[in-house]
Amino acid sequence: MLGTILQASFFSAFLVDAAPHPHHRRADNGVAKTPPMGWNTYNHYSCYPNESIVHSNAQALVDLGLADLGYTYVTTDCGWTVADRLANGSLTWDATLFPSGFPALGEFLHGLGLLFGVYEDAGIKTCSEGQDQAGSLYHEAQDAATFMSWNIDSLKYDNCYSDAATDYPNVDYTPSTSPSLRYANMTKALDAQSRPVLFQICEWGVDFPALWAPALGNTWRIGNDIIPDWRTIFRILNQAVPNQPYTGPGQWPDLDMLEVGNNVFTTAEEQTHFSLWAIIKSPLVIGGALKDEYTSISEASLEILMNEDVIGYNQDSLGVGAGLKRRWTEEGYEVWSGPLSGDRIVAAVINWDDEERDLTLDLPDVGLQYAGSLKDIWGGKSAEGVKTSYSGSVAAHGVLLLELGDIITAGTYSTSLFGSSDGITTTFESVYANTTSSKYTVSISFSTAPTKATTIELSTSANTTSQTIKVPASSKTITSTLSLSAGSTNTITIKSGMTIDSITIESPTGTYYAGQTDFTLAGSAVIEQCGTSGCAPVGYKIGYISSTGTATTTIPATVSSASGTEAKYIEIDYINNDVAFSTTWDWGSNSRNITVSVNGGDPVRLEVPLSGHHSELYSPGLGWWDTATLGLLLDGWVDGDNEVVVANAADTDVSETWGADFVGLRFFD
Repeated sequence: MLGTILQASFFSAFLVDAAPHPHHRRADNGVAKTPPMGWNTYNHYSCYPNESIVHSNAQALVDLGLADLGYTYVTTDCGWTVADRLANGSLTWDATLFPSGFPALGEFLHGLGLLFGVYEDAGIKTCSEGQDQAGSLYHEAQDAATFMSWNIDSLKYDNCYSDAATDYPNVDYTPSTSPSLRYANMTKALDAQSRPVLFQICEWGVDFPALWAPALGNTWRIGNDIIPDWRTIFRILNQAVPNQPYTGPGQWPDLDMLEVGNNVFTTAEEQTHFSLWAIIKSPLVIGGALKDEYTSISEASLEILMNEDVIGYNQDSLGVGAGLKRRWTEEGYEVWSGPLSGDRIVAAVINWDDEERDLTLDLPDVGLQYAGSLKDIWGGKSAEGVKTSYSGSVAAHGVLLLELGDIITAGTYSTSLFGSSDGITTTFESVYANTTSSKYTVSISFSTAPTKATTIELSTSANTTSQTIKVPASSKTITSTLSLSAGSTNTITIKSGMTIDSITIESPTGTYYAGQTDFTLAGSAVIEQCGTSGCAPVGYKIGYISSTGTATTTIPATVSSASGTEAKYIEIDYINNDVAFSTTWDWGSNSRNITVSVNGGDPVRLEVPLSGHHSELYSPGLGWWDTATLGLLLDGWVDGDNEVVVANAADTDVSETWGADFVGLRFFD
């Protein structure tokens, strides 16, 4: 979005919020306390549903036991109506496709204990390709009353043929006004009816609806349609990232309908798809054929859809969506996690590689040091007393989905769990470090304070030379520095005549290097000023980073390794609002690259997701002032000065000419 970046400087005088502020949902009507679940005709039958299809699949929801698990909304998507309204202006159904009529369809669904969902459009026509069908624009009040007379329970409201200023194009990703205005009209019409309905806003993520949709409806589509190809999962997840803070009871980000059961993904891919939709708290709407004249869902897909643990994560009463925690682009995996009720954590490690392999979750990446209980959902395993990390085999494009309970926060190591003692020497195992450094802080807690001053000796696997630490009289806790190596296998040995209860480890705070002041630019890269509170934390960013545009700085480091080099952790503050609308059907991924190289070594690529929390169309900065942060562990640091180059040297991904914008980085030495 070169043009978008150019326009950003025009708005530099305007105020912009750097951090998201979730809005209140519309008056709480008791709908969607948890993400809605159900079945929809579109993914399998496109805009060609009929009465028999809906009847047979709805019956299958009941017969297969899916309804008992919460899949209750049954929605007939595009293709059910006709081009012309009745003489009184009302919508009507296609009598050839639905000979019994829509009121009767609702009665049938309600008779099965299911809920009746209808699809319509906020434009003059629906999105039914190749067939004209009436939309609800300018007819909102009448259509809401009609739907209510049919006893509907939910309305999915699409966004085609909606922009009068551009003569109502079928699809318009850059409308002249915000779609929110048309959705507000339907909200008003629905709220005037006698009972609440689930209102599903489907404007494909245009105008960053997370900022306004919760005030109007119960769910909002975060992006363009899911497509029947594995690459669609990465694209949608990249757009889900900035939506996570807005999730909560009554307001849910909709990642689109599930492809589970449509025979387009492998079983492992379906598990990944279903798991991430569930833990992010998307509505779980089945898009596959369950049962019709020609098709029955496979046992493997049905087993995925009926996994009660995964459904439980989606329906958890806490209502907090999982977020992206770490991404290793070149290694082909990433970690998502989020909190659950009952002081539990759910974590997912996605294997993007085309081969099965073992992957490891370092618990500190999701804020933990210990889990008394662990459930490996798709591996069918459980474990107790998990310290610092957990590994498991993950199929190609599969996911390691874990539920962690009886948890302890990262950095805390009790002797009873992590230590062993012979009465004089206490050794702590499985100590984690995000970077290799001699500047970690350790706090040692004793069972009883010494009556007089004494000393202890401390050494680590990263520095076997003992250091002597003084313990003042009457002190139950002392603090010192120590050396650790990046990873989860450090050991700490303490020689003391006193009993040690626990130790607490704190990482170095790091040093910040701002793109504006600390980097030298070359090639196409330029510095841009952002509006008030934008491009946090410094108010500036470096844009136009291409294969020839670079930002270079010198960072001093302390290295004590005999090899002369060490691995150090950095956190990159980046900006990306390159939203994939028109490119969704092809290579569009909602991502941009940023590469970092140290001392002329091979550049390490990080493919970053969207960071924008503001409209890509109308906000000051167009969403290109919103900073996000991801971490990266880099080898090749030497003692003394190190040359660090931030660029877009991404030979393996040529689809994006421009890299992510760069705000700065924090270096943990």
